[in-house]
Amino acid sequence: MKTKAIILSLFLTLAISAKSQLQKVAISHTVWNGVTTSSDGRVFVNFPRIEGDKGMRIGEVLKNGKIIPYPNEDWNNWESGADVNEKFVRTNSLRIGPDGLLWIVDTGTPSMGQNPLSENALKLVSINTKTNTVQQIIPLSGIAKPSTFIDDLRISGNTIYLTDAGEPALIILDKTTGKGRRVLENHPSTTDNLPIKAEGKIMKDEKGNEVRIHADQLELSPDGKWLYFQPASGPLWRVETQYLNDENLSEKDLASKVELFYKTPSTGGTAIDAGGNIYVSDVNTSEIIKISPEGKKVWS
Repeated sequence: MKTKAIILSLFLTLAISAKSQLQKVAISHTVWNGVTTSSDGRVFVNFPRIEGDKGMRIGEVLKNGKIIPYPNEDWNNWESGADVNEKFVRTNSLRIGPDGLLWIVDTGTPSMGQNPLSENALKLVSINTKTNTVQQIIPLSGIAKPSTFIDDLRISGNTIYLTDAGEPALIILDKTTGKGRRVLENHPSTTDNLPIKAEGKIMKDEKGNEVRIHADQLELSPDGKWLYFQPASGPLWRVETQYLNDENLSEKDLASKVELFYKTPSTGGTAIDAGGNIYVSDVNTSEIIKISPEGKKVWS
């Protein structure tokens, strides 16, 4: 989804000065859909390679604006038929966790809409940015379904929250053991039941069918209390993490804890600041909407 890059590319390429003037930081002629910054100011970006083309999957943006493969070229030179164990097949998101590691979602699919190549292709990869070496590889095949498309992640302590945009659900994963479980499967909060509107048109595939991207964006409140999430077409929901983390809570009881937070439009990306304000890209009108922690629209 090309428009998924809008908000995150905007946050990467633009910085706000004292006069609220936007300043260009970096440019890419290839679509990127994710950016994260380490505590020491290093910037990492994700190239989703939606059509399965060759090239860099994860890159580091240098001070001069040049982008280089990260953690090295070997991880970024996958080609059809090659081993997938220590290669990025198709990365979809990345995040610096509270542990300081760079966490990456590899869908393991050659291109968007396809199935993972093997059990080892669908994985989470963490990289120690101090040593630029891979720290951990967590296979995700154990919590996958036939049409699973792991989309995004957020981290709190030892818990990793993931969205499945192909088989509607949230995934709760223990990063220490690598074990995960699926929750809110096919719930209205994780299922895309509305048309996705982008740049004035309803998104359709090559066969003319409306595109459906289920549980997609998610954000974690600064205090770790709330997880916000939504399908690509909206709306935005939230649930307290204490309920998500409770393995003894029934699916019915968990569903009763989910709240509608804001009726967002079709969204390409989200971000959250230290004050708990959520920023949402409206891919239909090419705007950014700011939503307060109370669920009120601040500006667009």
